[in-house]
Amino acid sequence: MAEPSYPYAFHVALDGSGLNGLEGRAGVCILRYDPAGERYAYKVAYFPGAAGGHAVSVSPQTSVGFLGNTGQHLLFYDPASLEEAERISTMRFEVTDHSLKASTHLVWLDDVEFVTAIGEHFWKFDVNRLSKAERIGPHQLKLPHAMKRTASGRYVVYGGMDHPDRGEAREVGVLDLVTGESRRIGLPTTCWHVACHPSEDLFYALSFRVLPQEGSDWQEWGMAYFKEYVYEIDAESGQVVRHWAAGREIPAHINSDVTISDRELIFCAGGSQSIVFIDLESFADFRVLDERPDVATQLQHGRTAVTQVVDAFTRGSLVPSSKHYVSALRVTRGSLLDSVYACQLSADQSLLFTANRGLNSITVYDYPSLDVRLHVPMPELQEYDPGLSAWSDPRLGFHHSCLVSPSHEPAPEEHEVGR
Repeated sequence: MAEPSYPYAFHVALDGSGLNGLEGRAGVCILRYDPAGERYAYKVAYFPGAAGGHAVSVSPQTSVGFLGNTGQHLLFYDPASLEEAERISTMRFEVTDHSLKASTHLVWLDDVEFVTAIGEHFWKFDVNRLSKAERIGPHQLKLPHAMKRTASGRYVVYGGMDHPDRGEAREVGVLDLVTGESRRIGLPTTCWHVACHPSEDLFYALSFRVLPQEGSDWQEWGMAYFKEYVYEIDAESGQVVRHWAAGREIPAHINSDVTISDRELIFCAGGSQSIVFIDLESFADFRVLDERPDVATQLQHGRTAVTQVVDAFTRGSLVPSSKHYVSALRVTRGSLLDSVYACQLSADQSLLFTANRGLNSITVYDYPSLDVRLHVPMPELQEYDPGLSAWSDPRLGFHHSCLVSPSHEPAPEEHEVGR
């Protein structure tokens, strides 16, 4: 009998249980979904010898998947079977100045060529000749992070993390694929994540506001209870065209995936237990999908909550860092669980796929109504690692995602790097 077909494949990076997803395991989950028949199937795989699974990306023709990670590997997998296809150490090209500085994201130029950041530079690769990389030039940021390609295909835009040694970032970058040159754009706040306008060379950078533990530790940071920003930036000029600001009481803290429709910029805020939708026309009005679990649900996930608390104490001492714990409780609105880290909109803008890290579940919403279409509680981590005790944190560790869905948009123009 032939295998059933599913038009949608929701790929989610996995970093295992625990509070700090930058230091955990490295794996991928795929949820396949057929909304017409209300059928779904899923598969989970972790890759030994790799760590810090963070973001996934599938090549334009869906021939190969990439698991970005903080473990200094380029790791590729078969999108159908989840079997590892190939990996290579990025340290053979350039050794980084910190273990968090890694190729967590990439941008595909076509089905085999891609650009990613290694160390202080951008590098161009071919998946069929990974050992023959071409160095493009300096990326100009302290610690590059999320990367996206603008509507015309000419520009790669990227966010930046605060550097454990160099300090607060407050910057984003733009790589011109025609000239091969990069430039830094200074901003009032650090922005890890970005999204691109569907038809113009505009991009959106989202503030990711944290504070260093004990005043200087930018690796074991605490969530800051500050106002948040979204900047609309012209990729060609580097000008901030518009910006959105949210008072600190708005649940828009610690964002992860960012996606966009014709009407709204959409991002999940794992710290604040929410998904935020900003109206693109006004760039002022917004709505919030609240994912904060009630007390009964939190009690049902007691093992996860205990791990969250214990891991938090490993990041900072209670007395000198007490303000960070109070800030974290204000950000999470009293919840001891983390929340939605993955959200992707289907190509026809009819379905919103999400993955909730704290509740270890995947939910599909109708868009724009946000009615629940499918909710799938996912298996526990113990199913994939029998060596874990029954009392251990059961989360698979959902992080960034990508969605393969029936095509709806034309491919961007091709540009030769540096030509």
